[in-house]
Amino acid sequence: MDHLEIFYRFGVSLVIGLLIGIQREHAYGEEDHAAAANVGLFAGARTFSLLGLYGCAAAFLGDTAGAPWVTAVLALPAGLLIVVAYALGAWRGWIGMTTQVAGLMTIVVGILCSKGHLVLATALGVATMTLLALKLEIQTFARRVSRQDIYATVKFAVIAALVLPVLPREGLGPAPFDVIVPYDVWLMVVFISGISFFGYVVVKLVGPEQGAGLTGLVGGLVSSTAVTLGLSQKSRSDPGLSRALALGVMSSWTVMYLRVMVIAVVLNMSLFTALWKAMLGLFAVSCAYCLYLYTSHRGESGEEARTFRNPFELLPAITFGVLYAVILLGVNTASIFFGDTMVYVSSLISGLLDVDAITLSMSRLSGMQGGLHISVASRAVVIACAANTFLKGAMVLAIASSGVRRLVIPGTCVILAAQVLAVVLI
Repeated sequence: MDHLEIFYRFGVSLVIGLLIGIQREHAYGEEDHAAAANVGLFAGARTFSLLGLYGCAAAFLGDTAGAPWVTAVLALPAGLLIVVAYALGAWRGWIGMTTQVAGLMTIVVGILCSKGHLVLATALGVATMTLLALKLEIQTFARRVSRQDIYATVKFAVIAALVLPVLPREGLGPAPFDVIVPYDVWLMVVFISGISFFGYVVVKLVGPEQGAGLTGLVGGLVSSTAVTLGLSQKSRSDPGLSRALALGVMSSWTVMYLRVMVIAVVLNMSLFTALWKAMLGLFAVSCAYCLYLYTSHRGESGEEARTFRNPFELLPAITFGVLYAVILLGVNTASIFFGDTMVYVSSLISGLLDVDAITLSMSRLSGMQGGLHISVASRAVVIACAANTFLKGAMVLAIASSGVRRLVIPGTCVILAAQVLAVVLI
C-alpha cells in the first residue's frame, strides 16, 4: 500500500469524524449549552475528528505489526475515556448517551477506513449523522406509533423472515397448477404488504393534519379503496369540504398507476416496457384532474384528514395470498383452455377486487417461457385498473355526498375513457 492510499484512508476517517462532530456541536443549541456547561461538553468537531484519526491509526499500527490485538489495545483507552465521560455526565445529571455512542462509532469508522472498507465506513458515517440529525422527527414518529403498530410490525417480520424461507419452491402439480409455487405466492404477499406498510409509515411521518388531499395521496399507498370509502363517508358529515375530500379521493387513485409500475419494474421488465407509457399517461390524466380540484378548493379551510390503521394484519395477508393464487390459477387456466378473451374477462373480474394481485399474476405469467404474450398481459392490467376505477366510482356514487359526487364522477368518466383508449392502443 503506497503513501497516497494511506493518506486517503486517513483523510476519509478525518472527514467523517469532522462531519459527525459538527453535527454534535450544532445539536447543542443555546438552550442545551447552559445545561452542558455544568457537566462539560463531551466532544465537538475537533474531538470527533481526532477519534476518527485515532481509530484509523490504531488499526494501521495493528496491521503494520501484524497483530490484531495491538488495534484492540490501542482502541481500548479511547473507549474507556468515553465511558468515563458518560459516567461523569450521568453523575452530574446529564444522562444522555447519544454523543458517547457516536464517539464509539467514529472510532469504528476510523478502523474500517484503515482496513480499506471505505464504502462501508462512509455508509456508517452517513447513517450516524442522519440518526443524530433526525432526533426530533424520530421522537415525533415514535410518539405516533401505537402498540398495535408494534404488533403489526412484528407480524410482518415473522411472515417475511420466518415463514417465507421455509416454504416449498416447486409447483403444486402439472399445468395449470404448476404456476402455484408456495414460496412465490408468499413472496408476493410480503412484497405487497411491504408496499402498504411503507405507505402507512409515510402517513405516520407526514401526519394526518396535512389535509385531505395529501392524506389521500399518501394514503393511496396503503389502499385507494379504503381512502375512497373513508372520505366518501366523511363527506356526508362535512358537506362544506366537498372539493377537499374529492381531491383526497382522486389523489389516492393516482397512486394506483405508480404501484402498478413499481410491481412491473421489479418483477418483469418486459411488462414494464409495454405498460409504462399507458400508466404514465393515465397518471398524467389523474394528476391533471387533481390539479383542477386543487386550484378550485384553495379557499376552503378546516380540512380534517382521515387517520389510517396499520394496514398489516395476518388474516388480510393470508386472504391476499389466497386471492393471488386463485387469480394466478384462473388466468393460467383461462389462457390454456379458452384463449386470450377469457384472460381479459378474468382480469376484469379480478380488478374489481384488487389491482395488485392481477398485476402480480400478469408479471409472473408473461415472464414464464411459453406464457402469456406481453401485449395480452399489459392489456389485462389496464383492464383491471379500469374495473377498479369503475368500482371506486360506484362507491362514490352510492356513498358520498352530492357535492363530492358532482366533482368525482366527471373525473371518473374521464379516467375510464383514458383507460379504454389505453387498452385499444396497447
